[in-house]
Amino acid sequence: MKLQKRKKQYGTVGKYCGRDLYIKRTGRGRLQRRIGLRRGKNRYLCLAIICVCLLATGGLLFEMRILLGDREISAMASAAESDSASGKEASSFPGEKASLSLFDKTDELLAQVDRAVSQYDYDRAVELLAGNGADKEDPRIAEKLSDIEAVKKTLVEQDIYRITHIFFHILVEDPGRTFLDTAQGKGYNSVMTTVPEFEAILTQMYQRGYVLVGIHDLAEVSEDETGMEQMRAKKILLPPGKKAFVMSQDDVNYYEYMEGSGCARKILLDDCGKPVCEYMDQDGTVWIGEYDLVPILDRFVEEHPDFSYRGAKAILALTGYNGVLGYRTDETYDPASPNYNPDMKPNPNIEEDRAYVRELTQALKEDGYEFASHSWGHRDYGKIELEHMKADVDRWEKNVAPLLPAPCDIMIYPFGSDVGDWRPYTEENEKYRYLQSLGFMYFCNVDSRPYWVETGDQFLRQARRNLDGYRLWMDYGGGANRLSDLIDVNTVFDARRPTPVGWK
Repeated sequence: MKLQKRKKQYGTVGKYCGRDLYIKRTGRGRLQRRIGLRRGKNRYLCLAIICVCLLATGGLLFEMRILLGDREISAMASAAESDSASGKEASSFPGEKASLSLFDKTDELLAQVDRAVSQYDYDRAVELLAGNGADKEDPRIAEKLSDIEAVKKTLVEQDIYRITHIFFHILVEDPGRTFLDTAQGKGYNSVMTTVPEFEAILTQMYQRGYVLVGIHDLAEVSEDETGMEQMRAKKILLPPGKKAFVMSQDDVNYYEYMEGSGCARKILLDDCGKPVCEYMDQDGTVWIGEYDLVPILDRFVEEHPDFSYRGAKAILALTGYNGVLGYRTDETYDPASPNYNPDMKPNPNIEEDRAYVRELTQALKEDGYEFASHSWGHRDYGKIELEHMKADVDRWEKNVAPLLPAPCDIMIYPFGSDVGDWRPYTEENEKYRYLQSLGFMYFCNVDSRPYWVETGDQFLRQARRNLDGYRLWMDYGGGANRLSDLIDVNTVFDARRPTPVGWK
């Protein structure tokens, strides 16, 4: 379900938080773009409003106790709690005893436990129940512990070598402006996925028992008893019938050449610090909402927490030559840089944008997202000379890595072009050795097979599957059968696409 678009007159303080929308017109200054979209102060404002509401509610309950007596208000609260869980309207049951406090720490704790259990973090749930915040005499604590232990006995370990990895590019909001009868439009039709297709893919994979995990959940470098470091498989335990998968999105840069093409044009933070997207429609009106993968996936996981393993979301693969996440942060936009490119439109606010991107990537990390290098200039690492690859990697390390909240160890190869063949990397592979020296340990190419995972002493390699226009069309109208383990393409394929869809 798409967010409802609700207009506000320009000049008022628009807000986007939860289901509210903020809108502005083009042709305005940068100051207006920042209104209501900075994270820190507005987060405190949200907290203050919540506290005032809670205090007001507490006062109302206190007055009701005075007017009705403890027996009646307790019974009403108990009935409301019971009926809320069953979806019924609240009613009172005279004579029923209950003790309900608005600030009941045990209730809050159990809510945290339920969230952890729903996302398969059973150890965290047990840790919470054993902590100081739990009322050990509350029978619900022992009951919850017993339930968790019973579930843990049924869990099935996932085979990390049979975990699929799907990926997308920037999603298409308006196919009429994207899939034009031009070379570029045909390319978009080939490699991009529409918003309705992506939403249908999420729904169908969820219904089939798929659970989103992070690539770091598959394996990590650890020491054995002799002190030797090696990439080792990790245990992913899921209930019977559940299947782990990894997701990534390429080119989350919102390139200049995509402006006006019917797609989102940047990611930003709403008033509560949540990532949303900016989108300009055909009339030049700018909307803030769910126009690309990140906010759509966030909403889906919010509604279906069991779709995510311990809060994992997607990997966002970034190039650097046009900046990142829709902001022109690269040194080629900086007139003060010796590497400024006069062919680029200078960004006079580049330091402000860099600071905002650091805030944004930190928020995305806290939201469950990971980041990957997609090269600086979208270069074919499998084909270019070693020295050219080194120069490109160094530019990414200089211009993109400092904007991320943690060191980046994931390489998602442009064009899926690996620096090695199917055999494990060796120290004789100079390209691999250079990437490893910079801390890269997780490497992703492209393959149409359901899964391909390989581990070595210091690396994990995983092939990815493109769920784009070309791949969807090949299953929908081309007679292929590559995606039936994931989705029913007949109910996913967007009929607004020009067909047939070729590979461009």
